[in-house]
Amino acid sequence: MSKKIVLALGGNALGDDLAGQMQAVTQTAQAIVDLIAQGHQVVVTHGNGPQVGMINLAFEAAAKTEAHTPMLPMSVCVALSQGYIGYDLQNALREALLARGMSVPVATVITQVEVDAADEAFRDPSKPIGSFFSAAEAKVLTRQGYTLKEDAGRGYRRVVASPEPVDIIEKETVKALMDAGQVVITVGGGGIPVVREGNHLRGVSAVIDKDRASARLAATIDADMLIILTAVGKKWPSTSARPISSGWTGSR
Repeated sequence: MSKKIVLALGGNALGDDLAGQMQAVTQTAQAIVDLIAQGHQVVVTHGNGPQVGMINLAFEAAAKTEAHTPMLPMSVCVALSQGYIGYDLQNALREALLARGMSVPVATVITQVEVDAADEAFRDPSKPIGSFFSAAEAKVLTRQGYTLKEDAGRGYRRVVASPEPVDIIEKETVKALMDAGQVVITVGGGGIPVVREGNHLRGVSAVIDKDRASARLAATIDADMLIILTAVGKKWPSTSARPISSGWTGSR
């Protein structure tokens, strides 16, 4: 029986450099095409931890050597990561499909995810990103509007909030592409975090948990199954965690 599946790829499972990512997406594409060949409708989401870190570090390094190069807002870094990870995934899936004689369109959707501006996470940003700064550098960045915290005596790092996902802004686009029979890559890195201000969407300094955003997407599109792929099998940071067999289908 055909199922509607949201397949969430961990950022670490995509490799930690460009060469590793190419190898990882090529292998992953084969598994995704296996599901498509069985008649399932697949939507792919992905993390971006290592990748968005590389983007952030690159612009931090440029900003230190070139005064006119700004440090990018986190929302823009997430958007950049969606573009280049989606590019690799999209091409790997296209090639894997064609190799099996399947002409199925694949589309990457740059996806914004709404968060609540009143979310408690914004009161105490705690997720560290990017490189370390000296106390003097941290003061300058703080005056520029960034939030930094001391990190175990190693220096100061930027920290951002990790709020709960409220809504998938491009959900109707995703649904339309799915209805047209396309494989959709969406909610990359948990989505570009935005808050709603009337008709305007404003990017915010935050990182949305990819699995929570994928679960929100699965509920929104009425998926039958959410599959989370990680770099390490059956490992979860909780004493109450339990292994889930490969045959588990779960409930909505």
